[in-house]
Amino acid sequence: MKTITTTQDLAEFCEEAAKYDYVTVDTEFLRERTYYSQLCLIQLAMPGETDDTAVLVDPLSDGLSLEPLYELFRDTSVVKVFHAARQDLEIFYVDAGVIPKPLFDTQIAAMVCGFGEQVGYETLVKRIAKEQLDKSSRFTDWSRRPLTDAQKNYALADVTHLRKIYEYLADKLRKQKREAWVEEELGILTSPETYITRPEDAWQRIRTRTSSPKFLAIVQKLAEFRERYAQTNNVPRNRVFKDDAVSELASTKPKDIKDLGRSRLLLREARKGEIADGILAAVKAGLEMKPEDMPQPDRTNDKLQVDPALADLLRVLLKAKADGAGVAPRLIAATSELDALSAGKRDMQALTGWRREVFGNDALRLCDGQVGLAARKGRVEIVEL
Repeated sequence: MKTITTTQDLAEFCEEAAKYDYVTVDTEFLRERTYYSQLCLIQLAMPGETDDTAVLVDPLSDGLSLEPLYELFRDTSVVKVFHAARQDLEIFYVDAGVIPKPLFDTQIAAMVCGFGEQVGYETLVKRIAKEQLDKSSRFTDWSRRPLTDAQKNYALADVTHLRKIYEYLADKLRKQKREAWVEEELGILTSPETYITRPEDAWQRIRTRTSSPKFLAIVQKLAEFRERYAQTNNVPRNRVFKDDAVSELASTKPKDIKDLGRSRLLLREARKGEIADGILAAVKAGLEMKPEDMPQPDRTNDKLQVDPALADLLRVLLKAKADGAGVAPRLIAATSELDALSAGKRDMQALTGWRREVFGNDALRLCDGQVGLAARKGRVEIVEL
């Protein structure tokens, strides 16, 4: 197997790959000790049956530029095939502002083709490629050099089997006329907004038991400081301080270092220096925030009057429609959406695009009393009323 360590060799491979309809891509990275993923290895494969059309790219090599690869990512004549692409795409977007297009994600395609929800790569290798993966290198430290042959073989298998999986799923989608379904699902993955983390919005990821705007104002400022510090210093946000410490600090409202020392949940490193100063400044800013600027809890569902009987009927309908279409029910609609639908809400993903065609139209008719459900010969059928 070939390991690329120079820009020239990478350019030559990408130039050859650009002659084909698709290229399979995967990465190995570390993120346990950093905010941003540390890219350690890139695997690429052109169409073919053997390993000689696949390569490993070592981004840790001195002087290696990934620009030839990014040029290939920008080439719209070549489909870039990934499995569960989100973290891979985040790496490339953060590094170079590049999102590969056109994109094909075999995990999404497999869900649309009836392989279940968030199906793993190993499962697809077994069921489609009829091969077994060697798991021995799964927990490798990919930043260490040199890589062993076992590590290289493990990494290469992530793109060589992917070729057969892609060709099988792409063919099935064409036969089922569901390419547009996958394109809809890829919209989130190919949007730059997916990979932009705004510190001022970080508070929305923190679960709290209190929804008081004054409390949330402090949570917002603490989460914003933590996110900015983590990004600037490239450390995991939980290494700064954890979510439960955010809630504790918002409750105790420390005013000085002595107050911080009383915290039960704050890490020792956060009780002094730059982090401690940032915490105290964030708490002060939250306390001084004007009422009109305070974050407000999401109360959009508070007034919804869920109809339990109708919600249960919608669950039965969803199961029947999902089975008929050969897709996972949760890919069509979440349980919370069914509850909201029974309460009269209509602004939801389940009523858009291919989901509306498969489920949404009949769900609305059920809600409006135009149809009912009947069990006949072990199947659930729609009955016109």
